Amino acid sequence: MDDPPDWIAEFTVTPRSFAAQLDAIAAGGRTPVPLSALVAHLVRREPLPERPVVLTFDDGFADLPGATAEALAGRSMPATAYLTTGALTRSGGSLLPPAPMMSLGQAPLLEQYGMEVGAHTVTHAQLDTLSGPALRTELRDSKVALEDVLGHEVTHLAYPHGYNSPRVRRAARAAGYESAVAVRHALSSAGDEPFRIARLILRRSHTVRDVERWMAGRGARVAPFPDAPPTVGWRWYRRARAAVRGPEFAG
Repeated sequence: MDDPPDWIAEFTVTPRSFAAQLDAIAAGGRTPVPLSALVAHLVRREPLPERPVVLTFDDGFADLPGATAEALAGRSMPATAYLTTGALTRSGGSLLPPAPMMSLGQAPLLEQYGMEVGAHTVTHAQLDTLSGPALRTELRDSKVALEDVLGHEVTHLAYPHGYNSPRVRRAARAAGYESAVAVRHALSSAGDEPFRIARLILRRSHTVRDVERWMAGRGARVAPFPDAPPTVGWRWYRRARAAVRGPEFAG
């Protein structure tokens, strides 16, 4: 959107920039595939097209089942959308700050446009700071809500803001997911981990040239790799803070 709320502005692009970035992906010779195709390759070594790329969209903002899905469909580009179910219902129950959101009932429309739908928890909390019961509720309830409206199983998850840990990854598997994407600010690879697949965050400051570098396999490190000490330290700090303040928005 052209005029996003301040809290999410860093992670938005204008419609004009979005169109240019999609055109750069196409011009780079990449073949967009849904996340499920990448998972099938990682887990079962099913074949992928040459030079694949996965496009993902988190949360479920209002543009998703409209202009965004239309831009993708117009270029025959499949994608995967991860929806924060608590933010898409009238009753609320989400930690996401106010923003224009789609409704949960529009999730089937995404599939009609050729988008795959995955879960992004109920409240968008920092999963690696939650107690066991709270973590299981976030993973299970978002999955069930999406399955109810879509009429089929939902097996792919995105950790809010990428926050995860070995405990969170085990819980995701136990909840019935087949994969989970993190962030890691890195390119994925054939050796990536199905329960913390690397992604790149597209920020408002990125240019078409940045997208072109990524499409060429440059400009970022390649997963998998172990968590760096600062990442582990930041996790422990957030856990301590959550013990005092309670669950916090992952963002």
